[in-house]
Amino acid sequence: MARPPLVFKRSTNLLLAHIKAHVAIGEPLPTEQQMAALGEGSRTAIRSVLAHFHAQGLIGDLKERRLLRKPQRKDYFDIAELQPGSDRIREVLMERIYQSDLPPGAEFSEAELARASGTSTISVREFLIEFSRFGLIEKKPRGGWRLQAFDRAFAMELADVRQMFEFAALEQFGQLPPNDPACATLDALIARHEQLGSVMPARHKDFPALDRDFHTFLIGLLHNRFAQGLYDIVSLVFHYHYQWDKDEELARNQYAVHEHLDILRALARRDIAGAREAMRIHLDSSRSTLLHGIRTREQKTHPG
Repeated sequence: MARPPLVFKRSTNLLLAHIKAHVAIGEPLPTEQQMAALGEGSRTAIRSVLAHFHAQGLIGDLKERRLLRKPQRKDYFDIAELQPGSDRIREVLMERIYQSDLPPGAEFSEAELARASGTSTISVREFLIEFSRFGLIEKKPRGGWRLQAFDRAFAMELADVRQMFEFAALEQFGQLPPNDPACATLDALIARHEQLGSVMPARHKDFPALDRDFHTFLIGLLHNRFAQGLYDIVSLVFHYHYQWDKDEELARNQYAVHEHLDILRALARRDIAGAREAMRIHLDSSRSTLLHGIRTREQKTHPG
């Protein structure tokens, strides 16, 4: 099963500590804004934590969010997993890209990313140098870094590899026993997609984080470190380039939620053939919108 992102785990532990100390059984949790401050995360991250609390039986529903039981030791993530490092830097960089704090062409400093991730500038520099080999960021001559574009060939090669891994993940899920922990994660993902679908279009900007959790879950089924590392690049490539084309963002996100649900529900039925067909449709549409985003970027940067 895929490991939850560090931002998610850290916010979960912080909110569990607050709930244990300050919220009685039957009382509602604080507002999303208050929990974002308490959990030191974005409201999007907090919504993922709330969906996790609901799946774990801590709260009754995602609307009133009344506490059903007090947190137990098993609800907390291992503190050893929450130490600063390259994973934390990666999570912060990705989240800022998703939230458009770092739009295409944006520049940022090592010190800035170190502050946001709670790590040292040395750790950030080492991470960025390693990450730069993918050609998605570049070192500026006078200091700092810049998010840069890539060409159609790079995007298509990455999409082909993504398809290979994700089809393999569907087959892997079909071999799991019904009591495998991945099945509970699948149920939680279905609930989160249904919840987001019910509040579209108002919350369509929450989709990139859910999309990453969806694909990270699938890739995690392979227990393959190379596949897991690849998806960070896949996620950045697709959502980063979608930002060049905001005109169809709402429709794109709404459609993708339904595509995800078709895949997840097929997996829940153990209909692997149906899941493969739903995945083919989803990857084809993702590839098409990625190419459209690249064309839009090229038109904006080289008009005429």
